[in-house]
Amino acid sequence: MVKYRTLDGTFGALSDPTRRGIIMHLNKGEASVSELASPYGISMPAISKHLKVLEEAGLIFRQKKGRVHYCRLATAPLGEVDTWLARFRRSHRRVIN
Repeated sequence: MVKYRTLDGTFGALSDPTRRGIIMHLNKGEASVSELASPYGISMPAISKHLKVLEEAGLIFRQKKGRVHYCRLATAPLGEVDTWLARFRRSHRRVIN
C-alpha cells in the first residue's frame, strides 16, 4: 500500500522547479552541493534549503567526504509515486480502449 504521507512529501518536494532540476541532475549520479548549485545562480543557503526539503522527503541522501558534502538520489519515494500513478494509467487505458 502506498503511504499518502510519503506521497504528500514527495509531491511537495517535487513542486519546485529547482528541486526537480536537482533530482534530474542526481539521476545522472552523485554530485557535490556546489555542483548542484552551479546551474541556478542562487546562494549556498538557498540551495541548502532545497536540499533539506528533498532530504526530508526521502528523495536524496547526503554524505560528507572530507569538507565536501555530496548528494545522491534515493529512488524509493519515486517508486511509490510511480505505483500511485500506475493506477491512473491503467484506468485511463480502459477508458480509451
